[in-house]
Amino acid sequence: MNNKWIWVVAGIFVFILCFFIIVATIVRQAFNGSDDVTVGDGVGVVEVRGIISDSEETVKQLRDFGKNNRVKAVVLRIDSPGGVVGPSQEIWSAVKDLAKKKKVVVSMGSVAASGGYYIAAPATEIYANPGTITGSIGVLMKFSNIEGLMRKIGLKSFTIKAGQFKDIGSPDKPMTKQEKEMLQSVIDNTHMQFIKAVAEGRHIPETEVIKIADGRIFTGEQAMEVKLVDHLGTLQDAITEAGRLGGIKGEPKVIRTPKKRNSFLDLLLERSAGEFGSMMKKEKDFSINYEMQGMGE
Repeated sequence: MNNKWIWVVAGIFVFILCFFIIVATIVRQAFNGSDDVTVGDGVGVVEVRGIISDSEETVKQLRDFGKNNRVKAVVLRIDSPGGVVGPSQEIWSAVKDLAKKKKVVVSMGSVAASGGYYIAAPATEIYANPGTITGSIGVLMKFSNIEGLMRKIGLKSFTIKAGQFKDIGSPDKPMTKQEKEMLQSVIDNTHMQFIKAVAEGRHIPETEVIKIADGRIFTGEQAMEVKLVDHLGTLQDAITEAGRLGGIKGEPKVIRTPKKRNSFLDLLLERSAGEFGSMMKKEKDFSINYEMQGMGE
C-alpha cells in the first residue's frame, strides 16, 4: 500500500515537473521573440532602430548569421536617423565583411539617413520605400556656449590645462580661430571617410558622391535616381529578394537571433552605466555624429 502511494506521488511530481518545463520553454521563446533557428534554411533579419550609439549587439548578430550555415542571406532592416561615428563605422565594417560571405539586402523603413545610410552602403542591394527619408551624407559636431549666461548670474569658471586644445569646446569660453580650424579639419576628414565608404559600397566614383554629399536628404524615389538605392519596396520585398539571392525556393523562412535576456544584476549595472554616461555627457557634450537633425528616436 505504501509503495503504491509512493509511485502515485512520484508520478504526480514528474507530471508537474514536465508541465513547468514545457511552460518555461514556451515563455522563453515568447520573450525571445525569435523564430526557431534550428529547423530549415532561411533569411536572417537584423534590425537597427533609433539613434546609433552602440554597435555591439548589431555586430554580434551579423557575425552570428555569417557563421550559421542555415542562414543563406541576411536582411538588414534600418529605421535610424544616424548616430555616433564610431559605432556606425563598426556596423559598416561588419556589414561589409558579411557581404563577402553572403548576400546582404538592406530594407529601409521610415528613415535611414546619415549614419543610417552609412551602414547600408556595403550591402549587396538596398530597398527603400518611396517615401523613405535617406541620404544626409554629412558630419556634424555641436557645441554650446553659456558664457553670457554665466556672466549675468555671476558665475566664473577656471580651467588648468596642459596642451593648447585640451579644453576645446568648453561652454564657458569663446572658441578661438585655431580651435575652429582644427575641428573643421577633423570634420572634413570624417566627412571624406563617409564619402569613400559610399563610393566603395555603391560602386560610384567619389566625384559623383561628393556632388550629393552636402547633407541633403532624399526620398526613396530620389535616392534611386542618384544610385543610393537599388529598388523601391517593402521589408517583405527585401526578404523575398534575399531568399532568391540565397538560393531558397519559395517563401523564405525568417530567422532572428534570440534577444538578450538580462538578469536583475545586468539591468541594475546597465542602468547605473547609463546614468553615469548621461552624467558625463552633460559634463562635456563632445562627439562627432553621422546624424540628421530633427529626426530623433
